[in-house]
Amino acid sequence: MKAAVVEEAGRLSIRELPEPSFGEYQARCRLLYGTVCAGTDGHLLRGDPPFCYWTKRPFVIGHESVDQVVETGRRVRYLKPGDLVTRVGTPAVGGVHSTWGGFAEVGLATDWRAMEEDQAPGWDDPSLRVQQVLPPDVDPMVAPLFITWRETLSYLTRMGVSPHRSVLVIGSGGNGLAFVSHARNLGASPVVLVGSSQRMETGRQAGATVVFDYRAPKVWDQVRSVVPDGFDFVVDAVGKASNVAEGQRCLKPGGTIGIYGLDECGTITLAPGRTFTYYGGGYDEAETHEAVLAFYRAGRLDPGVWIDRREIFPLTDLAAAFEAVRSRRLVKPLVRLAATS
Repeated sequence: MKAAVVEEAGRLSIRELPEPSFGEYQARCRLLYGTVCAGTDGHLLRGDPPFCYWTKRPFVIGHESVDQVVETGRRVRYLKPGDLVTRVGTPAVGGVHSTWGGFAEVGLATDWRAMEEDQAPGWDDPSLRVQQVLPPDVDPMVAPLFITWRETLSYLTRMGVSPHRSVLVIGSGGNGLAFVSHARNLGASPVVLVGSSQRMETGRQAGATVVFDYRAPKVWDQVRSVVPDGFDFVVDAVGKASNVAEGQRCLKPGGTIGIYGLDECGTITLAPGRTFTYYGGGYDEAETHEAVLAFYRAGRLDPGVWIDRREIFPLTDLAAAFEAVRSRRLVKPLVRLAATS
């Protein structure tokens, strides 16, 4: 099978690797589509913190992939051939490690429900629960977005975002746009986005009440004028010290700020001087699967905000997909993984 391998920091190759073997609670799957994550995938490729501390190269990259089940192990009961399963990848094979391993042609899904019923070793591994079966009405091209949507919705709901609360989102990448859409779907108002000038219309399409170019003169004065008493919630989807500093100034006394992005991981400090809550609780992607599915079916998550179905990259051209993210030409490039789909 073909797989995208990070050989060393900044160097990506497409290798032929042996297909992984599957166990009694696993299913062999054909990986269909994936999307490039500017945050996690970008940092993994470059070897940035925090991933540089625990990843071993070479490794198969990719964590936003979906598969179709082909063959199942003898104890599998809740997966069947033809099922579409989220966040599936290949494990370490052929001397190559794996960080989720989503950018490959073949992967393994785990029937964690059967494992839990049987109390099989490893049944309580929470990371397995992200492998959820999607119903037939979900387009396989859209399916990778469920990973971004679930992560970000869990993060916001755990922060406490609720109806009639004001939300400021800093960053207009895939995660920032997801925070905007979720905040609106949760009833928050106003929802303000500060991002790239290239994403102004996309931000409005995602549901932002007001959109600001982060490079505009006196932009933060304009942001604060929208909610003069300060925002209830601020989310930095990029993870930069300057964003966090400005976000704190936009926060109301007693408000909540969260740092979701990783660009300056380990170097950001919070300034004293006012009372606020720092949200550091992370997310549980699996817990929001049904809520995201409901929003999608109701037409309240527009895939066109994130992906362009007219431009699909083959796995062999993954480097071009990364470049489309870097240049901000596309929000989340769509990658065809298997040779046929």
